[in-house]
Formats: sequence, C-alpha cells, structure tokens
Amino acid sequence: MAQQSTSEAVGGRLRADALGTGGIAFLVLAAVAPLTGMVVIAGLGIALGNGGGMPASFLIAGVVLLLFGVGYARMSRYVSNAGGFYAYLTAALGRPAGLAGAFVALAGYNCFVAGAVGTSGALTGGVVNRVFHLDLPWELWAGLSVVAVFLLSRRGVDVSAKVLAVSLILEVSILVVFDVAVLAKSGYSLSALSPAVVTSGSIGLGLLFAATCFIGFEATALFSEEARDPDKSVPRATYIAVISIGVFAAVTSLALVSAIGVGNAKSVAQDHLAAGDLLLATSQDVLGTLLTDVMQLLLVVSLFAALLALHNSASRYIYALARDGVLPKVLGRTVSGAPRNASAAQIGFATVVAAVFAVLGLDPVAFLTSSMTGFGTLAILVLQAMASIAVVVFFRQRRDPHWWSTFVAPGLGGAGLIGVIVLAVLNFPTMAGSDAAWIGLLPWLLPILIVAGLAMAGYLRRRRPETYAALGPEVR
Repeated sequence: MAQQSTSEAVGGRLRADALGTGGIAFLVLAAVAPLTGMVVIAGLGIALGNGGGMPASFLIAGVVLLLFGVGYARMSRYVSNAGGFYAYLTAALGRPAGLAGAFVALAGYNCFVAGAVGTSGALTGGVVNRVFHLDLPWELWAGLSVVAVFLLSRRGVDVSAKVLAVSLILEVSILVVFDVAVLAKSGYSLSALSPAVVTSGSIGLGLLFAATCFIGFEATALFSEEARDPDKSVPRATYIAVISIGVFAAVTSLALVSAIGVGNAKSVAQDHLAAGDLLLATSQDVLGTLLTDVMQLLLVVSLFAALLALHNSASRYIYALARDGVLPKVLGRTVSGAPRNASAAQIGFATVVAAVFAVLGLDPVAFLTSSMTGFGTLAILVLQAMASIAVVVFFRQRRDPHWWSTFVAPGLGGAGLIGVIVLAVLNFPTMAGSDAAWIGLLPWLLPILIVAGLAMAGYLRRRRPETYAALGPEVR
C-alpha cells in the first residue's frame, strides 16, 4: 500500500488535508448556485408563491435549515465519513436504516446531476446562442459540460474547489452589483417583510421554493475525510453555507421585488413565468444591456459550477458504498486520493440519462430537468428530515447534556423539514415545473428505494455477514 497515493488501490483512501473551511464552503455554495437560484427559483417563488413576500420565505427557510444544521454540524465531530447521510443514519439508527437512506441518497444525488446536465446544456445553449448569435443544439453544450466536469474531477477535489471558488465569486459579484444598483436607484421596500405581504398568495409554495434554494448545503459532511480539520471545518462550513444562502437570497429577492414593486410583484412575475426571465428583465431596466449580458454569461458559469459541485457530492456516495462492499468494489478505488472510478460511473450515468431524453426528442428543461431535479430535491429533503431524527437519537443514546444543539434545534428543524416535504409531495408537479402525469408519480419512488435499501440490508446480513458487520463509519 506504500504506492497508494500515486497508483490505483481497492478501497483506497481519499486525499486527506485537501480542503479547509473555505474549500468545503465553496464546494457546497457552488452546488446551491446562487445566480441560478435567483434567476429560476426566486422568479417561481414570487409568481406561484407569496409574491412580494418571497424575501421573508427565504429567511424562514433559512431559520429552519439552520436549526437542522446545528445538530448536523455537531454530529460531524463524531462521524467523519464520505458517506454523508448514509454514515449518519447508520451510526444512529442502525445498518438497515443507513442502507435505506443510502439508496435514497444514491438515487437523489445522481438524478440531480442528470437534471443538472440538462439544465446546463439547455440554458447554456440559450444564453450563448443568443449573445453570440449562434444556433447550436443543447446536446453539444451538455456534452462539453460533461467532458469538463469529468476532466476536472480527475484532478482531485482541491482543484474543483479552486475552480468553484472563482465561479462563485463571479456569480455572486454580479448579483451584488444588482442589489447595490437597486438600493441606489430606488431603495428597498421593507413592506415586503410585513405580515400581510408575507402571508399573501401561497406562503406554502413560497417556503417550498425557498427551501429548494438551499439544496446542496448538506454536502459539507461528505468532504469530512478530505478536510484538514473536520471537527472544526465541517461545522464552520455548514454554518457559513446556510447563513450565506439565507441572507443573500433574502437581500437579492428583496432588491428584485423592490425594483418591480412589492404590490404587483406576483403579477409581474407571472408575466415572465413562461420565459423564466424575471431577474434578467429587471436587470435590463436596472443595470442596462451590457451588465445584463454579463449576468447571462455568468449564469452559464453558475450552471457549470453547480454541475461540478453536485457531481463531486454524488461521486462520494458511490465511493463510500463501494468501499463498504454494497456496490462493486472497483468503484471504491482511488487514484492519487481521488475517487476516479466512482466519478466516472457517476458522470456516465448522468450522461446516459440525458442521452435517453435527447434521443426521445424530449425538451431538456420541461422533461429532463423537471423530472430529475424535482425528484432529487424531494429525495434530499427526505434525507435531511431523516438525518434530523438520527441526530436526536444519536445524542439521546449518548445522554449528551447539550439539549439545545442535540435535541431542541434538530427536533425543530426536522419538524420544519417534514412540513416542507408534505408541501413538496402535495405540490410536486408545481415544484418540478411540469404537469406530465408520469412526473407526478416520481415521489412514489422514495418508498420503493427505502424498501430496496432494507431488502439489501437483509440480504447482506444473511448472505454476506462480514460485509454487513463492517457497514457504517467509525464513531468517535
């Protein structure tokens, strides 16, 4: 094993000390894709949710997820494993629950990446073709994105973190310019935060869309094995991610509804719903053509950054399960500390899924993105709720005296997440952005995956007891 750092090894270790707090934070914030969230999700929330009250929806969702993050971050000091939710659930609730969660995570994150391939290809093609007067198919841009992700992921997570840091700074910068320009031009209308406005329209849908803007922050724990000081860097990165997303989304959406008028924000957003260009159209009025074109080009950067970050997260689930013997061992090999085989399998799966939709001639946004991203979002919300339960059980078993961080906060966060999940299931076609009948059936995959995970646990316990006994992380 002396040559493990430079050659391929079965069950090899990930590269330790590759990431600090900043690197982990950049990885997860890039997955959240702030610019994409403001262009796509904020517009949907304003149009279909509580209109001008959307900034408060982001704040409320941020508080719920911060409560979840308190217990999640504390548990990271005891469990350091690339398996993320799988590791947490196994440590607290046992191997069957861990594998049930693992199957949900595996499907959710991999579907999310497949949807991101479609989003990246379609929106990149739309922006680049429009700005540079080209007429190239979305499949070409999706293919280029996939190749770039594949090549970067083989260089190691530290290289990805550097690329994502630059991408994140660029996309956040243009939004800050927009926020400042609105403040200087007309100021912010704080009436958007009044109870009457916040509770107008459908606050339930507003909270649902706001919560989807945070999807990806929970991946901090996935990089604990590659962190320089996981006991400190993972909790810090978790808090940085949740607070940054909540505050930034609230301020930018406040600037947006202030620019178009709080009272008529909902109707204006509905006028732009089909084109999905509420922020871009408003930017045209506030910043002018040049900076709006820059915003559109940075939207391409944001989409690619999200694809790369989500790919890194999904790859680590494949790697962790292969290392534990649940998936083929070959996927648990590392080269120079990078899970190259898991990475190749992940991007291969996403490419095949996208190719199937392309061959069938289905619209990448209306079908590929809506189905895969919608299901992935719901799966991750379910995992977050399961993790809240796991945190409470884990620390109650240890009789931990810190009741706020190990019981009250994760309990409240879990209750809030269950509420969001109910909203997501009841409004899944709206969240996914498609009224196709088969897309409305996708939530039923979750109980099927949970049963499959439990069945796998039973199989391993009977037929491969050594593998079953070795499942799960080391707990400090």
